Amino acid sequence: MSRAEDIFEKLIYFGEDALNEFIMERQTEELFLDFKQATSTGKHGWSLSTDDRRNLAKCISGFGNSEGGVIVWGVECSREKDIGDVAKSKVKVQNVHRFMSWVENAISGCTIPSHNKVRNHIISVDENGDGYLATYIPKSDSAPLMTTIGSHIYIRSGSNNVPAPYSVIAGMFGRRPQPNVELKLENRQLEIMENDSEDILYPKTIDTPPQKYVRITFDIICENDSNVIASELYLSCNTQSAGGDYGKIRFLDYNQMYMIQGISGHFNLITKPELRLPPRGLLRFAKAEITLAEFIEDDLLFDGVIGADRAAPRSFRIHAPKNALRSFVAKVLRSEDSSELLISEFFNEFLKE
Repeated sequence: MSRAEDIFEKLIYFGEDALNEFIMERQTEELFLDFKQATSTGKHGWSLSTDDRRNLAKCISGFGNSEGGVIVWGVECSREKDIGDVAKSKVKVQNVHRFMSWVENAISGCTIPSHNKVRNHIISVDENGDGYLATYIPKSDSAPLMTTIGSHIYIRSGSNNVPAPYSVIAGMFGRRPQPNVELKLENRQLEIMENDSEDILYPKTIDTPPQKYVRITFDIICENDSNVIASELYLSCNTQSAGGDYGKIRFLDYNQMYMIQGISGHFNLITKPELRLPPRGLLRFAKAEITLAEFIEDDLLFDGVIGADRAAPRSFRIHAPKNALRSFVAKVLRSEDSSELLISEFFNEFLKE
């Protein structure tokens, strides 16, 4: 997850508390974050004011031509000599639902080409309909973006959107579009297995084999979320601990891949040269299978990363501390909840992306 995505997710999950934290900690505007006061009130027409539209266009161009960013509408800044603009106080946006509608209507006309992946989220709203809005602007696949107001191409420099120098613009025009791969963990399943059904895992020759164990499976999938073909896609996983001697992690069904031999605990795949993933296409790397017995002696910890040629990698981690893992396995074996609820609990609690 990028820094801009992280800020946007924080605002979604923590709402106005996140704004209060920005103000309490004197959060500065930075490479990925901009604070704005909204001036659109509806007194001069049913659309964004000239100032709000200009600020939106500059941010879409600046953030879209850089590494992405977030506008928080409804925060006043003060200028600090040594550190720049810091969050000072909250100034509610009048009729925030109407304001969001105006922002969404204006987005496509702010830049050439338009940025179609901008997202908005109302942070909070009071009984009068006033509140705060976050606008997430990811890095654009179609850079450079030029504003329709003033015809400028901006980039993000520190906490400001500044006109891009000629050399930077030339580099943008000469740059080939990059693929963008996204991670998906799909077909998540959980089941309780008897030892008799999987003698290979827990041989009866050991002194006290577990009578039951928990099996969690899921598919590791890559999506090409871009407008260009992706090639040389790869998956790399590193198992650091599997919950103890009775725990196991293995990967199955990777027929379309070359497996690269690594040291113990490492699993590496790369697609065959003839395999290319078209825009919006999905590729299933492998099925991951986690087997856990009731004898939990260690954490469950493994890291994974997917990527492609010329694409930024996407990483994930499953980390379950041994006490939490022991409680989860015991809960599953007691069949306290449905398997659907339990598998959701496992990924919500232990998956980090």
